[in-house]
This record gives sequence, structure tokens and C-alpha cells, in this order.
Amino acid sequence: MQYMLLIYADESAGASMTPEEGAKLLQEYTDYSQWLVDKGWMRGGEPLHDTPHATTVRVRNGETVTTDGPFAETKEQLGGYYIVDCENLDQAIEAASKIPSAVHGSIEVRPIAEM
Repeated sequence: MQYMLLIYADESAGASMTPEEGAKLLQEYTDYSQWLVDKGWMRGGEPLHDTPHATTVRVRNGETVTTDGPFAETKEQLGGYYIVDCENLDQAIEAASKIPSAVHGSIEVRPIAEM
């Protein structure tokens, strides 16, 4: 079963990191991604640009309306994702619990519906 692991954290925290802290976090993500590959679970994943680069699109009365930024104001922003292929939810939760940002943010585990 494929799952999407959605990584939520306060993106402003990255701005206060020292270069050394940023490099350490990047290495943790590199190691985590390799762990997923070694387990045979990795199917994809990417970081996202910060919310100032986002555009929200709505169609109202046949008109396309765009808004800069995300749809809702939240304390945590979607910062990236992984797609994993695990045997069950327990394995997906194990994978989510090892994402470096899980210690200060949250990880949403969502099954991918097969079409």
C-alpha cells in the first residue's frame, strides 16, 4: 500500500538556524531518505518552497481566483512529502516517526487511493 507522508513544521524556524544546524538537518534528511531506500519503501519525495511562493486557486461563479500563499493561516506549514510503499499502516507510521522534522513538527500519514 502506498502512503503519502506529509511533513508539517513552522517554516520560520529554518530562518533562525545557523549554517551548521541547517547542514546537520540536511544530513539527517539525506540519511533518512537512504534508510527508506534501504528498506525498499521509497517511492518519491521532495521538499517544497516556503509558503510565500505558493498560490491558492479557487473557481467561483466560473471565474478563476488566485491568492498568494496557502489557503489557511496555520502555525505549521506543509514543507515537503515522501511517498512510501509499505505493507501496512504500522510500517508507514514507523517511516513517519523517523522523519527528522517529526521532533518539532508533525507528519500526516495518508493512504494513497488507487485509481
